[in-house]
Amino acid sequence: MILGVNVDHVATLRQARGGPEPDPLMGATLAILAGADGITVHLREDRRHINDRDLKLMRELVSTVELNLEMAATKEMTSIALSVKPELSTLVPEKRAELTTEGGVDVKREFKKISDAVKKLNDGGIPVSLFIDPDEKSIEWAAKTGAQMVELHTGYYANANRKSRQNELEKVRSALALAGRNGLLVNAGHGLNYSNVQPVAAIAGLRGLYIGHSIIARAVLSGMKEAVSQMKALILEARG
Repeated sequence: MILGVNVDHVATLRQARGGPEPDPLMGATLAILAGADGITVHLREDRRHINDRDLKLMRELVSTVELNLEMAATKEMTSIALSVKPELSTLVPEKRAELTTEGGVDVKREFKKISDAVKKLNDGGIPVSLFIDPDEKSIEWAAKTGAQMVELHTGYYANANRKSRQNELEKVRSALALAGRNGLLVNAGHGLNYSNVQPVAAIAGLRGLYIGHSIIARAVLSGMKEAVSQMKALILEARG
């Protein structure tokens, strides 16, 4: 199972003071040395954390693991992705006012825009994943776009109370099974942390987990290498 580490919030800390540190490139380097199988960055339209220079240098740095570019399905971002050539592009919804991504992309409502972006990225040799809610309609529409993968939004599971968490976990399992029947590889992410990751990591058939905030939050206190190593160990333990 792939562990993709999102280093956006290293850049968030940097932007808080407007200086050069902490450097997300160094964060990515330490994450890779600690066992990360991939690095994720989200180049937002407002450049609130990761910027174009970060992405360009990240492409030069990340050569032995997957570089996953999270992006909105816009002409600008598609053009940037085709120039940078990440190993994976994940199309996500984006709102200017949100603190973090609030839900999966509405594939049905934005089908033409998403399908056009998927085709252009695929034609450029870039596989595409769609960040979607774990429900039947989202998966069925995602399969029609030509995308190779989906990333199931685990925020509902992560934010659920103890009583409803098992139900949300079952939704992830069911969505994974349906996605597989529709020919899609399946990743998962959002809201996963050191206390809730293992039930998700134990689900057979998941290609990878994409985790950012909880790893960076722990790294602030214990260091990036230790934080990534601890998360990797929990995932491996859950996988048996």
